[in-house]
Amino acid sequence: MDTKTTTDTPAENSADAPEPLDTLKKTEGTAGETTGTSEAAEGSSEGPEDDELLPEEEAVAAPASSGIAGAAAAVVSAALGAVALTGTWSGRIVAERETLIGQIHTSGTGTPAQQISEIYGDAWHSTALVNGVFAFVALFVAILVLILPARPTWVRAVAVAGAVLGALGVILSAGIYFDLFFGLPTAGS
Repeated sequence: MDTKTTTDTPAENSADAPEPLDTLKKTEGTAGETTGTSEAAEGSSEGPEDDELLPEEEAVAAPASSGIAGAAAAVVSAALGAVALTGTWSGRIVAERETLIGQIHTSGTGTPAQQISEIYGDAWHSTALVNGVFAFVALFVAILVLILPARPTWVRAVAVAGAVLGALGVILSAGIYFDLFFGLPTAGS
């Protein structure tokens, strides 16, 4: 019982089947004969060399980079810049921790000025520090996206938005951290 199974598909046997790349490069002459355009078919050095690719072959051989990493980085930088301006959960946690530490240090024995500094000032400064770190990261990522070549226009636009938001976040965070815009309230006598 010798049985043989064939796996030929109708596309392989029909005249409409796609031809291999070598036969696609061949053109038909006026008298019906086939003339090859590749170096191997002609046997001359007029065709492309082995390491050269024709424009049609470049698209088949190496697909262009889609730039997904650059696009993602641009969106991340814009998001981080927005988060740095609005505040982060981690910044709030750090501020609450500083508030608790200030309450422990000044429980019952601290002056009003010391209580304001320990309870509110340290929490305020730590929130500004955390938001400043987020803003700096947003600015850094945006600058990286902008200096890398060959990015689509929309990616560059989002990266510029991330850079602007990051720079604004760094300026505001530094101003709040160093009490440049408004200082801590003072205790009345």
